[in-house]
Amino acid sequence: MQKQPFRLSPYQVQWLLVVGFSTVGYALYLRYFAIEFSQFALACDAGLPSMLCKIRLLATYLFKHSVFGIAALIIAVLHLIRPSIVTLTGGLIAAGFGIVLYNIVPSGLAIGLMILGFARPAPATA
Repeated sequence: MQKQPFRLSPYQVQWLLVVGFSTVGYALYLRYFAIEFSQFALACDAGLPSMLCKIRLLATYLFKHSVFGIAALIIAVLHLIRPSIVTLTGGLIAAGFGIVLYNIVPSGLAIGLMILGFARPAPATA
């Protein structure tokens, strides 16, 4: 008996489009309005008590330690081993943040591994 390859339903594709565009959009917002915008960066460094400054601090810590890229790689390997919509969504979120927030190499590799997950058979259902 031959297993069918991993395929997405139209609703799952729409879900991934919404999640992907939202993730990349928010990452672009963080990068260009919170991290690289010099006036806001100076205000945050001077002690501005806002939620965006705390998110900026967290995001800079995470991308300095390549957390986005490493998380995307780990989730992509899990997706390659056992493809599912959950691992694909998590990998897409981590890779989207990683591509925009300076973890380009591991996030790019993760995207390639997630694409290879479509060549794998879907897990058997009972």
